Amino acid sequence: MVLNYIWMAFFVIAFAVAAVRLVFIGDLEVFPAMMDSTFASSKTAFEISLGLTGVLSLWLGIMKIGERGGVVAALARILSPVFVRLFPDIPRGHPVTGSIFMNIAANMLNLDNAATPLGLKAMEQLQELNPKKDTATNPMIMFLVLNTSGLTLIPVSIMVYRAQMDAANPTDVFIPLLLATFFSTLTGIVVTSLYQRINLINRTMILALGGMCAVVAAIVWGFGRMDKVMMDTVSVSVANILLMTVITGFIIAGVRKRINVYDTFIEGAKDGFSTAVRIIPYLVAMLVGVGVFRASGAMDIITGAVRMAVEACGGSGDFVGALPTALMKPLSGSGARGMMVDAMTTYGADSFVGRLSCVFQGSTDTTFYILAVYFGSVGVRHTRHAVTCGLLADAAGVVAAIGVCYLFF
Repeated sequence: MVLNYIWMAFFVIAFAVAAVRLVFIGDLEVFPAMMDSTFASSKTAFEISLGLTGVLSLWLGIMKIGERGGVVAALARILSPVFVRLFPDIPRGHPVTGSIFMNIAANMLNLDNAATPLGLKAMEQLQELNPKKDTATNPMIMFLVLNTSGLTLIPVSIMVYRAQMDAANPTDVFIPLLLATFFSTLTGIVVTSLYQRINLINRTMILALGGMCAVVAAIVWGFGRMDKVMMDTVSVSVANILLMTVITGFIIAGVRKRINVYDTFIEGAKDGFSTAVRIIPYLVAMLVGVGVFRASGAMDIITGAVRMAVEACGGSGDFVGALPTALMKPLSGSGARGMMVDAMTTYGADSFVGRLSCVFQGSTDTTFYILAVYFGSVGVRHTRHAVTCGLLADAAGVVAAIGVCYLFF
């Protein structure tokens, strides 16, 4: 229901802004630009879904081997003490726990192509436990918020973009980005737990969250001692080695269980095509809404109003140039990526705005995209508090990114 109102708001606000531009400043190009964006966004949505088909088939096939080989069940048992508290409605030891972990791990390593199919697989398993198929359950919402908060340990793609934009030190945003995304994820967990009345004040959760803080601190310390060349090499190598280890490990586990790994892979991979087809309408709806909103100039009005408000209160408006990336990120990953590149092109990759836009890009994830795709793939229409919790996590990431960048840059 919330997505319904947001989607309608995109079009209503966009039309109102375009009408004002046409009547008062005689902008005859605004409506053609909006119509062009609908066709371009529809095409993009289909191309994204088409591009996902092969990746979905690969990872759903690998996950099927992992299920039959017992790896997913083993992960579920290991994570059960923590997940039973974050996801109290999931039966202890259920295979979905392993799928959720694999998805979160892929997100941490910035492996988008792996994270999406793993996340869709987890949603399908959560839907099997859902007594009310059109309404999001508490575990679904907690899982989605963990996704939308965008915890990333190795932001390879962002560092690559900075290198392409001739940044003097492409990795200088690594530590600020790590801190911002950590605060976003921590906020998402706390806020969702409050909504769902989950008690986080217990030995297991304190140890788990404390362990997360320790891991983040260790990564910050370790990478802080490397030069940019070494940091890039280690980041890329670790991500790819872990990914290949997962694939090989699942296959070896399947062989040990004496299952036919090839036939099992084919069985799981068949679901990739049907899943990709199911998400097309949801992608088209969301990307068209975002495209129209951008083409109307509504996004420019919002950022301009924020700058005026901040400066009127005596604050520094330096961060406003990067704000389009933050505002676009919950709506469209590719749109936010474009805003980030535009900010680095306009202000310079090593400028405050250029760096902040990169931290914005990595501090959160595409909330509405994830909600539309993940919920749409299993037919959930009533999202309950998922949007609210996801956006609060995004807001925490944005505020943390601004504060951290002022501290570092």
